[in-house]
Amino acid sequence: MRSGRSMQDNPAVFDTEGDYDWTTWFNIDHPGGKGDYEQLDAIRFYYRARVCESPRALEARTTDWIPARRTGERVHAEPAVGFWCINSEQPEGKSCSNYAVRFLCPRDTKPETQGTWGQWSDWTPCPAQCGQVAAQVRSRTCTTQSRQCNGLKMESRQCKGPICPGCSLQCAIGKANTDCSACMCEDHTVLGSVRRAGSLPAPGAAILLSGTSPKLLTLSDHNGHFRVPRICPNGNTTLLIKLQGHRPQEIVMPLSSEPTTVLHVKLERAKNLYVQKNPESKARRKGQTAAFCCKVTGSPEPDEYQWFHNGTLLAKSVHHYDERLVLRNLSMAQAGEYYCRATNENGAIKSKPATLSVIDQAEPSCNPNPESHMIRLPHDCFQNQSNSFYYDVGRCPIETCSGQLDNGIRCKDSISFCCGVSKMEERQITCQGYQLPTMVVTQCGCKKCVEIKTIVRGHALAADTGEPLRFGHIYMDGARISRTGYKGTFSIQVPTDTERLVLTFVDNMQKFVNTTKVLLFNNKGGAVYHEIKLLRKKPPVTLSSIASNKLQLGEVQGEEPMAELEIPPNSFYKQNGEVFVGNVKASVTFMDPRDVSTAAAAQSDLNFVGTEGDTLPLRTYGMFSVDFRDEADGESLNAGKVKVRLDAAQVKMPEHLETMKLWSLNPETGLWEEEGQLRMEKTRRRKREERTFLVGNMEIRERRLFNLDVPENRRCYVKVRAFRSERYMSSEQVEGVVVTLINMEPTAGYSSNPRAWGRFDSVITGPNGACLPAFCDDQRADAYSAYVMANLGGEELEAVASAPKLNPNIIGVPQPYLNKLNYRRTDHDDLRIKKTAFSINIAKPSPNAAEEANGPIYPVEKLKECEEAPFNAPHFRFSRVEGDRYDYNTVPFNEDDPMSWTEDYLSWWPKPTEYRACFIKVKLNSPHELNVRSRNMGGTHPRTVGQLYGLRDTRSIRDRDQSSVSAVCLEFKCSGMLYDQDRVDRTLVKVIPQGSCKRESVNSMLQEYLVNHLPLAVNNDTNEFTMLAPLDPLGHNYGIYTVTDQDPRTAKEIALGRCFDGTSDGTSRVMKSNEGVALIFTCGDKEVTRQSVFQQLQNAPGRAIMGTTRPGRGNRRQRGDSSATLRNSQRRSTRNPNSRSPATRRSS
Repeated sequence: MRSGRSMQDNPAVFDTEGDYDWTTWFNIDHPGGKGDYEQLDAIRFYYRARVCESPRALEARTTDWIPARRTGERVHAEPAVGFWCINSEQPEGKSCSNYAVRFLCPRDTKPETQGTWGQWSDWTPCPAQCGQVAAQVRSRTCTTQSRQCNGLKMESRQCKGPICPGCSLQCAIGKANTDCSACMCEDHTVLGSVRRAGSLPAPGAAILLSGTSPKLLTLSDHNGHFRVPRICPNGNTTLLIKLQGHRPQEIVMPLSSEPTTVLHVKLERAKNLYVQKNPESKARRKGQTAAFCCKVTGSPEPDEYQWFHNGTLLAKSVHHYDERLVLRNLSMAQAGEYYCRATNENGAIKSKPATLSVIDQAEPSCNPNPESHMIRLPHDCFQNQSNSFYYDVGRCPIETCSGQLDNGIRCKDSISFCCGVSKMEERQITCQGYQLPTMVVTQCGCKKCVEIKTIVRGHALAADTGEPLRFGHIYMDGARISRTGYKGTFSIQVPTDTERLVLTFVDNMQKFVNTTKVLLFNNKGGAVYHEIKLLRKKPPVTLSSIASNKLQLGEVQGEEPMAELEIPPNSFYKQNGEVFVGNVKASVTFMDPRDVSTAAAAQSDLNFVGTEGDTLPLRTYGMFSVDFRDEADGESLNAGKVKVRLDAAQVKMPEHLETMKLWSLNPETGLWEEEGQLRMEKTRRRKREERTFLVGNMEIRERRLFNLDVPENRRCYVKVRAFRSERYMSSEQVEGVVVTLINMEPTAGYSSNPRAWGRFDSVITGPNGACLPAFCDDQRADAYSAYVMANLGGEELEAVASAPKLNPNIIGVPQPYLNKLNYRRTDHDDLRIKKTAFSINIAKPSPNAAEEANGPIYPVEKLKECEEAPFNAPHFRFSRVEGDRYDYNTVPFNEDDPMSWTEDYLSWWPKPTEYRACFIKVKLNSPHELNVRSRNMGGTHPRTVGQLYGLRDTRSIRDRDQSSVSAVCLEFKCSGMLYDQDRVDRTLVKVIPQGSCKRESVNSMLQEYLVNHLPLAVNNDTNEFTMLAPLDPLGHNYGIYTVTDQDPRTAKEIALGRCFDGTSDGTSRVMKSNEGVALIFTCGDKEVTRQSVFQQLQNAPGRAIMGTTRPGRGNRRQRGDSSATLRNSQRRSTRNPNSRSPATRRSS
């Protein structure tokens, strides 16, 4: 109950002490018309003797005996005036209840003397609107303090508002109503029905007369039906239908001469606010203008936007913003982070922050001095000066800068500018017997950003057996955009400006549950690989729609079910809203978090939007997908009034019992939305102990995936870095690695052996690693634990070993914090298990422990410190398995970061949006595996002729059946246009086996092609092979394999798979030495004495400096044991052709 002076504000209303008695109850007015007026003057008119002159207090209740303060209605109360409730002051769609009042009066005791009253005050202004009636009051005070005054302290009188202007409403049918808001027809009636989402009946829907101030006409009954008299069927009158949780719908009355109009209304679920477009980071010079925009959708649409600068709300009266914020004449103080917050009646949402950099007019837009960037040199280029195989070529950090902009004020700049290379110079590096050219960055500047394409690709397969999702449909924003192939593979180009990639995988064969995933992608371009695990649908069971049914939810053998669904009789509905009678095929697939292997199949990213608009994490206690169908014709059925019961004994953290809720997944946004609360309920089973359940109500409609979750606010971040090798050098960090953290739930008492997973998160590594969100606890180190793993293009990276003893220097975390975190690699207790993950306790850093202040665990409020942590700050590490391949580019380029591409005639890849990979297959008749090099130089282009593009070194792979034969798939630079797209260059390629070898033969078709496409390279040296690379994409018949893709790694992977297989359309992970060969060399029996690139790098003096040698890992290939060599050589992943097969990793 709310009022300027309400019953809640008046303590006298409830004071019953002293010599006072309550009167009888009075109810002289009813809430029709303007409201309910139980005023003292009117009561005295009818019951003069029953009310005293000066009541001390009053009490009001509805005729249903509900106290006025609990009705939620806006009412007014004053003991000297009475009680009144005005309909126009109530919330939209509500009117006043019918109230009765009583007064607290003094008992009949006469005072010995009487006081004297002062003068009456003036009457208060009449608060009535035009055409309305209200009350004025005046008061007086008792001037004698020692004696009581008899009579009224306050009195009221009725007053009328001003005369309303004449009604100008013209009615073609009927006549205007009293407030001139609509035309009314006495002889016409509207009958209707309202159904909510899923075609279920909608009881309690509000039917209003639409207008500037909608007027409530009626509410729908328990079947969703309603009846409204006197509404004119004039083609103009509009009804507004409202129901909580649904989108309001307007219905225009159709023209009709019938006495009755029948309407059928189906409401759609209201859409929560969702940020479609976040503001973009910008760089400006002082005095310029910047605009930030955010686009938020929902139903209803946002009714207010707010903008924040560094967390402080900007005044709307000063900046005059809506969804767009314009900042003019920028000053240095306006630099920082900006984000928007949109709200409507259902909630709020915040955008991601954008950074505004303000640069002084005299400052350079970019730091002209390049930062250090070490590249690895060939095996015969050891540098005595640095005592290593590394050389600093410098690089420019990819940052937004202020370029030459036009005068338009835009949300997105018409041209994006980034800091990049403005000057390079050639340096000659001294190697063994030759000079190696390299391009070194000498100056950075502001340039147009490199144009990039962003790809997500992967493999969709069953979580249990690995069966591929064949020809499954892939949906984004409700529209089908692609499908999987026969082997479940997919590749999708991420649309420009996509902020959050939400894809739903649908199996047309109905084998698998529809699966919605939020897929990470690299904002810097390139491809990110994802493995989509799908839950297999449970075999359906038959239910009778007219009987009560229970379905158990639980998948762990020997454990009690996690939860159950209870479906009352007659709860199934057809899609048209009719009650379904018959047999139902019910398939309920439950993802049990007690089974750790199901974590990879979890849907979405377990996030929701809180009341303040922040995206917050959930911790799951189980997801279930529901599919109800008519047994006869397979029609999908909905269900209402379903109960879900969660066994409270399965919730091992007692604090979660109070916050458990039921959620459903929005497949378009990938966010979870609240369906309802769960309440505690105790039941007693026959011959069994009393059990406690968390019980909630749900309806199964258009959404079919549900979640039992609790919001969790104990959060931290874990710092992880990925490396190219076990040297763990800063210059060897790898970007684009997908690092995943799975939060584990402890058993009761916070045991160190977790019993269930609760949440997973993935982050892509950047130039400074990745910070993964995780649940943590500051009271007990083992309250939460987690598994962490890393993947690059399908290749699993290895974690640092934890046995036979912990080495803090290699793991990257100092003691004693490392012991507190209980670091364990997955093979800690069993060497047969893969080495590709580690587990830790997520112990929140203590503010009193200096050794815990700088990572690797950071509290949630220190995300920025985690992201910007220096390399020497503690962190966890993964490394790629060192392979048998080495790449050198004269113009350095990071294939994990397409934005690092540089415009130069000597760039290996001439276009950053299209990557063409070329491989040649070479067969070696030799008892040993040998290293083969391709030396790639300009061949016919005048700007590059004779200049080096780069080197490729690759180790051959022994044939599985012939011990004296091996083969290698060797990359070379494709011929074609250079970066300026002006003229082609036929790359001059030399294939050089590094040993005592002689060229035996050249593929006849390849030789014929080269002869027919002049010029022809000279091939006088039989120890090598030279060619001007073909312009055409030749195939396996020539021994040449060419693939073009938007991502360099993908292009190489596909080409390697074809080369291994020796076909133009197949793929293999096993080298087929005799298939699709271009060149054959015969090499001497004596193995080359000169160390290969891989031996030299492993034995390099620089390696000892890093202190990262590990027992058993220094020499991965035991040359002395031919059987071991054969065993390790037979299989090699084409996704990572340099790594050993998974079986080999487990046995190493």
